[in-house]
Amino acid sequence: MHVVVYGLGAVGGSIAAALASKRHEVTGIARGAHLTAIQENGLRFRGPGFDDRVAVKAVSDPSQISFGPDDLILLAMKSQDTQAALEALRLAGVKDQPIFCLQNGVANERMALRLFPNVHGATVMMPSTHLEPGEVAVFGEPRYGIFDLGRFPSGCDHADQMLGDLLDDAGFAGFPMPDVMPRKYGKLLMNLGNILKAALGKSTETKELHDRLKAEALAVYKAAGIDWYDVGSADPRRDQLLRFVDVPGLERGLGSTTQSLARGIPLETDYLNGEIALLGRLHDVPTPLNSGLTRLAAQMSAQSAAPGSLTMDELIKAIGT
Repeated sequence: MHVVVYGLGAVGGSIAAALASKRHEVTGIARGAHLTAIQENGLRFRGPGFDDRVAVKAVSDPSQISFGPDDLILLAMKSQDTQAALEALRLAGVKDQPIFCLQNGVANERMALRLFPNVHGATVMMPSTHLEPGEVAVFGEPRYGIFDLGRFPSGCDHADQMLGDLLDDAGFAGFPMPDVMPRKYGKLLMNLGNILKAALGKSTETKELHDRLKAEALAVYKAAGIDWYDVGSADPRRDQLLRFVDVPGLERGLGSTTQSLARGIPLETDYLNGEIALLGRLHDVPTPLNSGLTRLAAQMSAQSAAPGSLTMDELIKAIGT
């Protein structure tokens, strides 16, 4: 089974390295210094009790891959890069192959379904980092991460089971689920606080603000008739399969938005808090806090602000609520 991982950041890079280390056929798509480092020296894959350098085949564009009818294609880029990636896949000849959306947020599946018929959602619960070219790390044990997999908009098929089996063999936990999108909406609630930690720093207490963000989101979900499932600490699988542990020499607990800000790349907040703002406008539900943080994220990205560069007072003043 050939797996194509489009985007070799924290999530995609960890999956590609873990699959390749088990001798599964994997091709990754990356860019820039990260691609060069992987092509020249392999992908450094670190985690609890291991520090490996894994040979991962990597290219810069889907046109460099000969796609087969049974290939599994995993989208692991940020949501703002999804549309261009989908167009590149179409130009490369992809038609009916299963396409899995591993990104945070809930907008990618709809984007993919506009161009391709065989689209799957994936809820990703995996503490991981990518801050240096050619390096990724995971912080979970006994499994690196938990993945819920299912067709979009609903259902399961053989592709979900195949990917689940591959992930299981590579050290993750894959669960085919016919209701994957309610789980992704549950994960979205957790990700609403990403911009808070990126702006204020990991040590600042943000629970009160995060609770307010979630309250806006839940009001929007109710108005829109959106079902959601709690995949946070209430999920019993976390105690059994995913304990967060330290990796020597690496800082644990850096969210994806913090990592993007540190690397100077665009933030995905438009597809997290911005999703709540969009739904609020569609259903006439006010979302001042999520809307304000979406604007703030764009400003911080444009100004190349450092993670943790704002105080709570500065953040509240900036978002105006």
